[in-house]
Amino acid sequence: MRDRQAALEAKRQALLEAGVDMMDPSSVYVEDSVQVGEGTLLLPGTILRGDTVVGRNCQIGPNVMLTSCTVEDECAINASQCEESVIRKGCQIGPYTHIRPHCVVGEGSKIGAFVQLKNCNLGKGTKMAHLTYVGDSDVGDDCNFGCGTVTCNYDGFQKHRTIIGSNVFVGCNTNFVPPVQIGDGAFIAAATTVTQDVPQDAMVIGRTRQQVKEGWAAANREKKRKK
Repeated sequence: MRDRQAALEAKRQALLEAGVDMMDPSSVYVEDSVQVGEGTLLLPGTILRGDTVVGRNCQIGPNVMLTSCTVEDECAINASQCEESVIRKGCQIGPYTHIRPHCVVGEGSKIGAFVQLKNCNLGKGTKMAHLTYVGDSDVGDDCNFGCGTVTCNYDGFQKHRTIIGSNVFVGCNTNFVPPVQIGDGAFIAAATTVTQDVPQDAMVIGRTRQQVKEGWAAANREKKRKK
């Protein structure tokens, strides 16, 4: 136990001497196999494990666990977990993001609150701000995913892949039922379930038309009161 504590303290000290900053070194856990670049700030609750490599001028934490990940320069990761994946330069991750194994997040992408990624490749500048699941997918550059987007990758027996081009707009509460391919520049209307391929620059909408029944709510309340 003493040897492990001494090794942990020695690792933290070596990082500090190499130009890594820590607000509270005693609250940071870094395994000996980990590499961290100069100018990076490790905030309280940071756990770096396995073959993790963090680049220069990043901000990691608070409350982040990285396991065998590569994080390139100038990334910010807040209150999130990431395993066996690559985060390219200048990404913003979190809070409350879970990046599962075999993901590559493209340069300058923003992955926000309650987003989960699994076995997917994201291009540059793609944004998933909140409440999204993307698994077994390839996504191009500069896409925007609205809240509540889901790739329905598992049919109960096999996993299927969703392929999305660049500059695609995905409206809120969209479901992709793969295998499907979405062409560059496509526009997916909110609340659409996509079950077929979408051509380049097309708009797809798959929801029932809204109906407005004036006075229905008041009449229904009156009916309920009389019972």
